[in-house]
Amino acid sequence: MPGMDGIEVCRRLKSNPALADIPVIFVTAHSEPADEVAALAAGGVDFIAKPVNPVVVRARGKTHLTLKAQTDLLHSMVFIDGLTGVANRRRFDEVLQIEWHRCRRSNKPLTLLMIDIDHFKRYNDHYGHQAGDACLQQVAAGLKAGLKRAQDLVARYGGEEFVCLMPECDHPAGQTKAEELRAAVAALGIAHADSPTASCVTLSIGVAVVQPSSANNPEALIAAADAALYEAKRNGRNRVSVSAVL
Repeated sequence: MPGMDGIEVCRRLKSNPALADIPVIFVTAHSEPADEVAALAAGGVDFIAKPVNPVVVRARGKTHLTLKAQTDLLHSMVFIDGLTGVANRRRFDEVLQIEWHRCRRSNKPLTLLMIDIDHFKRYNDHYGHQAGDACLQQVAAGLKAGLKRAQDLVARYGGEEFVCLMPECDHPAGQTKAEELRAAVAALGIAHADSPTASCVTLSIGVAVVQPSSANNPEALIAAADAALYEAKRNGRNRVSVSAVL
């Protein structure tokens, strides 16, 4: 191909986190062992030299589609929270590192929302753990529906805590989104008769925003969001608190 060969196309696909898992099959007139080694080293999953047999190409393509489906299933089992269906803590930790470096390169802000369901222990004690599980599922679905951009991530951080990671999102936009998510979950109207805060399930949310650089790190962003969440709880819950700019 003029300007860029298939090896370079494959390398660029594999360097992009959003595209890296796409299987690449090389179909080429080059048939030397060195060409095949280079293609596989660049990230290709198969190498087919011309002239090709269409039946063989289809069979190999089908095999790699099957392997990709199996890999995706394993990936979901590793990175998806089994109860709520949103990302789990492991996936959040992975994406935080990826987005941190991406926002640092592009000089864009990174926003983190730390979210806690108010008085969830009381909810479990009053309604039972099955109802508590259903509550977690409804809250997770509400948070996921409220994040409209493909690059935003909602994850279960642990217990009744969730996080939302929003790349290229500044302080005002982060606070606005946090208020929207808090209101959206309250609007679900999940009854919470034993809550001293409200008659329905509510959220406390801490917002932290950072411009990633060599002077800070992802752990500082998490700590700032956690401190803001504590402030929201200390001030009465069912509210959003925003940290200072990192």
